[in-house]
Amino acid sequence: MMSILMSFFFPPPPSLFITAMTIVSFTSLAYTGLSEIRGKHLHYSKFWNVGNSSENKKIENEIKISSRVGMLLFYGPAAAAAAASFFVPGLVVGLRAQLLSWALLVQFFKRVLEVLFIHQYSGQILLSSAVPITSSYLSGTVSMIYTQYLSQNMTQPSIDLKYPGLVLFLIGIAGNFYHHVLLSKLRQKNEKGYKIPKGGLFGLIICPHYLFEIIAFYGITLIAQTMYALSFALGTTVYLIGRSFATRKWYLSKFERFPREVKALIPYIF
Repeated sequence: MMSILMSFFFPPPPSLFITAMTIVSFTSLAYTGLSEIRGKHLHYSKFWNVGNSSENKKIENEIKISSRVGMLLFYGPAAAAAAASFFVPGLVVGLRAQLLSWALLVQFFKRVLEVLFIHQYSGQILLSSAVPITSSYLSGTVSMIYTQYLSQNMTQPSIDLKYPGLVLFLIGIAGNFYHHVLLSKLRQKNEKGYKIPKGGLFGLIICPHYLFEIIAFYGITLIAQTMYALSFALGTTVYLIGRSFATRKWYLSKFERFPREVKALIPYIF
């Protein structure tokens, strides 16, 4: 099994930090995704003020920030870290490392631009939910770039996947952006209510923007071909599976006419 994996991935670098981050990234993201399925949500978007009676009481006393500010906090530091990597001498060396840093910069800077110019917001975000999301994206970005740096003198995987990864990443970015635009058009100016989204893959799944985000992260994984990038993509997958499950459940509870054939994340399956 290990020999097969090493055909596709660099060996894990001899770094205690990266080893720890590989474990922490996956387990924390996966745990948060399972918590979403159990009804314990990170409090942003439509779940910003959703909880049981004890949680609702706690929410009243928590520090809240506007959704736009919170979303900028999610993505801004990761975008800045990816941009900064190009200015650290010797950090981004070779085509693979350059593609990885560019992909991460595009991934998060695109989200910053969407927050500023595309999305419309109505709720708030609890600071206690914003901090772990910000930390996850920032630490994930830094760790992916650093792992690539540590891998630069290692034997390259026998199967080079950086170009298929770039194609997959671009598909993910384009699909994610397209469905975010569709979501932004649901509301007229100053409207605050939620509507059932339509167009694109929304007729098949309620969270196609999550599906394409997952695709983008697996594209990044193939560009990097490191075990850390894979662990982050797998953890993100579990988290977005949980979040999409909770989102579909929320739509079913809010809209009597929500089409039940619409799945959460994978057309016709889940």
